Amino acid sequence: MSLTSNTPLNWTHRLNQLGPSFFTRLHPTPVAAPRWAMRNTALLHSLGWPMDLLSDTHLAAFAGNALLPGSDPLATVYSGHQFGVWAGQLGDGRALWLGEAQSLQGPQEIQLKGAGPTPYSRRGDGRAVLRSSIREYLCSEAMHGLGIPTSRALCLVASPEPVRREAWETAAIVTRVAPSFLRFGHVEHFAARQDLQSLQTLADHVIAHHLPECQARAARWGGNTYAALLDVVQERTASLMAQWQAVGFCHGVMNTDNMSLLGLTIDYGPFQFMDGFDPGHICNHSDTQGRYAYARQPNIAYWNLYALAQALMPLIGDEDLTEQVLEGYKTLFPRLLGDAMRAKLGLTGELAKEEQREQDWSLVEDLLQLLASERVDYTVFWRRLSHAMAQDDGAWQFAQVHWQGVSDLLLDRPRLLAWLARYQTRAGSALPKALGEQMLRTNPKFVLRNHLAEIAIRQATQGDDSEIATLQDLLHSPFDEHPGFESYAQLPPDWAGQLEISCSS
Repeated sequence: MSLTSNTPLNWTHRLNQLGPSFFTRLHPTPVAAPRWAMRNTALLHSLGWPMDLLSDTHLAAFAGNALLPGSDPLATVYSGHQFGVWAGQLGDGRALWLGEAQSLQGPQEIQLKGAGPTPYSRRGDGRAVLRSSIREYLCSEAMHGLGIPTSRALCLVASPEPVRREAWETAAIVTRVAPSFLRFGHVEHFAARQDLQSLQTLADHVIAHHLPECQARAARWGGNTYAALLDVVQERTASLMAQWQAVGFCHGVMNTDNMSLLGLTIDYGPFQFMDGFDPGHICNHSDTQGRYAYARQPNIAYWNLYALAQALMPLIGDEDLTEQVLEGYKTLFPRLLGDAMRAKLGLTGELAKEEQREQDWSLVEDLLQLLASERVDYTVFWRRLSHAMAQDDGAWQFAQVHWQGVSDLLLDRPRLLAWLARYQTRAGSALPKALGEQMLRTNPKFVLRNHLAEIAIRQATQGDDSEIATLQDLLHSPFDEHPGFESYAQLPPDWAGQLEISCSS
């Protein structure tokens, strides 16, 4: 396999210092006739990596047909619970770690997803298809634009090479970037094998290189650094869940092997930003029991944290202490979600008083029940409410024309007006315009709806990648108005409700 020309990435490769029990070294499997489908120059610039990294010179490397000089490709092993059942050994079945490189944002790991089989592919082909790769590319960038912790997408390479899923499709490779791709499942793997030495090596690696705040946090737990590790992970996970719920995001496959130790959104498969608000919404057609329904995500996160805690127990060494750490999630998540939802209403002040928090949550909860009763479009409602507030002259006259866009979304207008009156009372002397301007910076105009991704996919399969580029631009700044692109923020068409996304997506 030939090398590409030199590129001055400053590789660090800390993961491969853990030892051979953590991974298998191997090269990617080449694909036929690769072409660029998308290149994320904005991310490249923010990382401070050379701009020619995404030039045609390096297309072969990001297709898996060559190696970047200095890279050290490997696939990591992990285990995990899938749909609540212990699945045993898993691992990077279609992801290949190229290495870790220094950047302006600190060390970043680079992965190819879809670069061929690995020892952990479990009889799979190790490939990704263009359809799912476009979805992952766009959604990781959409989440970043929303300010939600996530892996990023550096580039997308397409190939005419056939790949069999429900039907024959074509191959693609998406290059993912993150500070670390380590998961709950990595910890579970060594705990299940009772390999305590490797378990400690992994935990020490995470603390030293990715979560150094654990050292200071240990004082809270009697000097127990591993209890502090669990505490930091549960805190980051609680924050991530609050942000998911607030924006109406459904992950679809919250298995422990898809949960990041750093609190990042990773492994985009059957995800969805909800259209009509439904707490019981199941975005994954493969989730026949509804385990990962929207409203269940926070509790599933706790379930996964409990599994992680059990895996860390040999290092923590104190079951009561471990349970105390986990209790933090039950307090922290509701508080963070309450703050996120109040921010969507512009109520960012006076948050120190618990009584006020409870009253505000009652206001939020009643609104969500109203939206759910009529399956009101979640993103459109919040954006129209924000605009109505920002255009209000201070009179709070809900019959004015700028409020019509909000009231038109519901049939039960008396119930909406009663809620708005309560909202006005809560706002007190705050001017609606000021609240609305804050809300416009909190409630996005654009999210990656399934039908928007589907349109981009259909065009890309015909060789037209322009819609991917358009969506990327909009999703990088989803709170901006983007005049001329209003159609991307409208209510979804009727056919959008017929789209089904499964674990193969």
